[in-house]
Amino acid sequence: FLGAGEAALGIANLIVMAMIENGISEQEARQKIWMFDKYGLLVKGRKEDIDSNQEAFAHQISDQTPKCFVEAVNMIRPSTIIGVAGAGRLFTADVIKAMGSINEQPIIFALSNPTAKAECTAEEAYTLTEGRCLFASGSPFEMVTLSDGRTFRPGQGNNAYIFPGVALGVILSGVRHISDQVFLEAAKALTEQLTDEELAQGRLYPPLSNIREVSISIAVKVMEFVYSHGMAFHYPEPVNKNEYVRSRIWRTDYDSFLPNMYSWPESASKPR
Repeated sequence: FLGAGEAALGIANLIVMAMIENGISEQEARQKIWMFDKYGLLVKGRKEDIDSNQEAFAHQISDQTPKCFVEAVNMIRPSTIIGVAGAGRLFTADVIKAMGSINEQPIIFALSNPTAKAECTAEEAYTLTEGRCLFASGSPFEMVTLSDGRTFRPGQGNNAYIFPGVALGVILSGVRHISDQVFLEAAKALTEQLTDEELAQGRLYPPLSNIREVSISIAVKVMEFVYSHGMAFHYPEPVNKNEYVRSRIWRTDYDSFLPNMYSWPESASKPR
């Protein structure tokens, strides 16, 4: 991570939860995650303070502490870099090239907003990795066309994909406490919304134009999870949750109050 604040810690803890679900211990999962803030790499014993939330991601290193982010990348050799520092173009050409040399398919997430604060542009990420990276950003970027004619549609990691669906599922099921696990379930539900064609285009998120269906699918998954784990308070439990969610969402379709209109026959307008 480039950044070690609340955004980085929130994402990191969800990643740890996902790793644990896949059979890795919590300690092993945390050891795989590194953070780099304005003072440098988050390591044990550094002179700058580390708060209690950051301690779980502070590691012991035997080598000399890297002085800059590209040195940290070359030392750690990560598969993924996630930018949440809000400090601008810190995913430099050297950083992106290093990721491309370390990984066949590097994951580069430049999530800081607004666009001026993004760690790199989509064009930089795709061009410097020769189109091999998986890229997502917090700000929208235009489609990128490489010199060989390949085109990529950058994904935008926007909370609009998650919050509406989670809120809908929570309200309809009467949940009183929203655990982090609910957001992990929502994230997993979001990944199921991508088609093979969209993945081939470089998308990591479904089109925002399809946000209504995405939100409904997430709401259904959230309801399935909270009911199966005894977290819901709305009973009786809907049998067909997809149908129930669709019946409760607000629609903009209304019956028309205009009187019925009829076209005047053309033949009636001609003199006899």
